Amino acid sequence: MSNQALLEVIALDARDAVAAQAGGADRLELVTDMAADGLTPPRETFAAIRAAVDIPLRVMIRRTDGFAAGPVDLLVEQARALRAEGAQEFVLGFLTPDGSPDLAAVEAVLAELEGCRWTFHRALDRAADRDQARKTLADLPGLDAYLTAGSANGVDAGLPVLISEAARRGEPGYVARIMVGGGLTLAHLPRLRAAGIDAFHIGGAARPQGWDAPVSAAAVAEWRKALSQPPAAGRFGDG
Repeated sequence: MSNQALLEVIALDARDAVAAQAGGADRLELVTDMAADGLTPPRETFAAIRAAVDIPLRVMIRRTDGFAAGPVDLLVEQARALRAEGAQEFVLGFLTPDGSPDLAAVEAVLAELEGCRWTFHRALDRAADRDQARKTLADLPGLDAYLTAGSANGVDAGLPVLISEAARRGEPGYVARIMVGGGLTLAHLPRLRAAGIDAFHIGGAARPQGWDAPVSAAAVAEWRKALSQPPAAGRFGDG
């Protein structure tokens, strides 16, 4: 995996997980209720998926639609239960009403995660100040990725931001990996990969028949094939 781009696929259940792994996914993001853009799955669902596949799983910690934390004690309870079930990687991210990272909520959850690796999800795309948000979060233990489209409106709108942020890799606030997701299509890959971005996240793109249908191993395999090609440095297509 180290020599090719990371492909993360959303899985809702064990059937999704098996298909995604068969298609070549490197990692799964586990959620429930995509009508609310993905909430914490039941502990039992995590256990069933963990038993069905052997690739890494990142589990969403999120109770409500939107990016407010809601009752933090309930988030902490979910994180504790998932850790007890064996979860080792997570996805989370909360904003205050003014659009800054909700550090109190994030840190309360992280206290249960014992240094586990985690992704700050697309709350970044709703932050009032992306640069400041990144710098605020930079030193939190375990943070190794941002799931971002570059814009709340998706990758089409966010491409310039993503490319600009990729060029800042290694600066304070820009050490964590950029993982692009949110309206991502195969057509976006040449520009993103030429910019040095090497992690990609798909949900609907893995389900050609819609969210009511399971993950398609063939659709995932198409992405795996595209991402297995070496990036064409300096080639910027139309996206």
